[in-house]
Amino acid sequence: MPDRTWLIAVAAALWGTDGLLRQPLAGQLPAATIVFWEHLLIVLVLVPFLPSAVRAFRSATPKERTALVLIGAGASAVATALFTQAFQLGDPVTPLVLQKLQPVIAVVAAALLLGERVRGGYWLFAVPALAGAWLMAFADPFSAGPKAVAAALLAVGAAALWAVGTVLGRMVSVRIASRDVTVLRFVIGLPASAIVLAAQGAPVAVTPAQLGPLVLLALIPGLLGLALYYLGLRSTAAARATLAELAFPVTATLVGVGLLGTELSPTQWLGLAVVVLSVTALGLRERTREPVVQVAPAS
Repeated sequence: MPDRTWLIAVAAALWGTDGLLRQPLAGQLPAATIVFWEHLLIVLVLVPFLPSAVRAFRSATPKERTALVLIGAGASAVATALFTQAFQLGDPVTPLVLQKLQPVIAVVAAALLLGERVRGGYWLFAVPALAGAWLMAFADPFSAGPKAVAAALLAVGAAALWAVGTVLGRMVSVRIASRDVTVLRFVIGLPASAIVLAAQGAPVAVTPAQLGPLVLLALIPGLLGLALYYLGLRSTAAARATLAELAFPVTATLVGVGLLGTELSPTQWLGLAVVVLSVTALGLRERTREPVVQVAPAS
């Protein structure tokens, strides 16, 4: 099967356009409303694949079912709500770029949940990435206001939930097809997003003018990006996929600065460079004979 690293890069670039649609919507609608409609629209598109996904869920083990519920409720509904809320408090670039911390968080989660071994050298890459994230999050990293801190924490919280969702997805994909995992992610996420909507008392109704951007947000950076990512991941080494995902923060920055009028301070540009270089270096190290993460042997 041919390598499809380029497909991972295309998917990541689509994710990078998320802010172009999400940021204007975040100024008009509550985060819970946006996330509910994202899930509803995607589930409507995936209805033809629902019977297969339901059969896969029924045949799954209790451990796999628990993981699928956590993926749908946590990594899909709650994480997206946190991510959207971050746009309402911060600039359009920072929440997107902070998602590059996902590989760093995922390594720790994989060690805890999957038994993968993390060597001490891992922190040589993780610490600079975290420092770069701090610089990226605030225009003045040594005098951050409560609003900026809250936006950064929401974005990092979303990154953490998505990272854990990725690790759980690896676990369940051993026996369950990636298409079924994708369908179940959104189908389980829909009632979870409805609960968040009800808990916050957010409105369900949207205007026709808002529905168009919601459809584009759900289907392009959402469903299409995820579908291309899983398709590419089938024949792409994880280390190369990590490098290809750098198209995400690069595209997000270009969209934010070029189209959304965002201005980054010199320390934020430095932070972006540090995060990108740290994660790139981690991906390159994982291609050597002595990676800092050792996959647990299959049981």
